Amino acid sequence: MDAMRLIEANRRALARCEDPVGVVAEVWQSQALAQAIGSRLAVAGPVELRGEALGLSEVGGRACAMLDAPGLGTEDIRAARLSRIGDTQEALLALDGLLGDVGIALVGVAMGAAEEGGYWQCMEAIDAADESRDRVLEMLRRLAVREQRLPEAGSAAGSS
Repeated sequence: MDAMRLIEANRRALARCEDPVGVVAEVWQSQALAQAIGSRLAVAGPVELRGEALGLSEVGGRACAMLDAPGLGTEDIRAARLSRIGDTQEALLALDGLLGDVGIALVGVAMGAAEEGGYWQCMEAIDAADESRDRVLEMLRRLAVREQRLPEAGSAAGSS
């Protein structure tokens, strides 16, 4: 399935959550998707993104490990359905929005946490979502730099 469809499915599911357990499950799904997108871009994405993409994959994996994993079968994990990224910039912009939503949702869960352990788990997950967003924003910046260079390379080749 296309990354954009999966990101939108995650955003809708996160927006529908009404209880902390559901929010944490959707945060887990979102970080699993960030991990999958990062992995795919690290292997087959633009060369200038591969280091940050690998970092995104690692952060997403750590975030999933720190959260209580929902009891999902492989068929229920949205990230497992990722078959293609499509437009890299569009997918990264949408992933940035999803990760922003994740951070906001986690603040709400942390504020209502009955136990100190739950609060700190949310704080760590917020940090992971922020770090994931930082990686995504750096990849977007690198794409913008690459786009600025491409017309120059084309005009230099044409003037020879």
